[in-house]
Amino acid sequence: MQMGLDFNLVEELVAGVDEVGRGPLCGAVVTAAVILDPRRPILGLNDSKKLTEAKRDALFDEICEKALSFCIARAEVEEIDRLNILHATMLAMQRAVEGLHVTPKLALIDGNRCPKLSVPAAPVVKGDSQVPAIAAASILAKVTRDREMSAFELIYPGYGIGGHKGYPTPVHLEALARLGPTPIHRRSFAPVRAAWEAREGASTLLI
Repeated sequence: MQMGLDFNLVEELVAGVDEVGRGPLCGAVVTAAVILDPRRPILGLNDSKKLTEAKRDALFDEICEKALSFCIARAEVEEIDRLNILHATMLAMQRAVEGLHVTPKLALIDGNRCPKLSVPAAPVVKGDSQVPAIAAASILAKVTRDREMSAFELIYPGYGIGGHKGYPTPVHLEALARLGPTPIHRRSFAPVRAAWEAREGASTLLI
């Protein structure tokens, strides 16, 4: 069901901002900021997790075509390990908003925290199910990250990354223990750190 766009808000240049990838053990955290165009409505917007992959892919293209402005940004694994996942996510959200070629008058952030921005911002809990611009941002971020994870499946076979997208599923945890971490694994995350230390310990015993 199409959520009701608040045309007054859209006309006032409101950006929706969301992230994907806080929980996975590997890969970047990806964010997006979107300013929708009230003259070019997009049907079917919803929380990206509630949509099929095919629907997300179709909406991804439509959002990129019809939005007044959008920006997809990220914080890399090295930044996540250095800053922690919360601060890295806030940094990636800052990058997404700053990357918009149209300056919003307000940024609505999915969740209960806001990054430090040069424009006014407000958090919206479960915003990806309530605010069309946030739903659009969630779709851009998720499709982008999912495609990256599918590509990493080819580079790092054996971990099932293309299926679980880096989340700590039993398949992923077993592969991590058996094969060890890859360069895209977040060593600040406990399961990855444990796997790394186990392999380091085993290497020490062999010396």
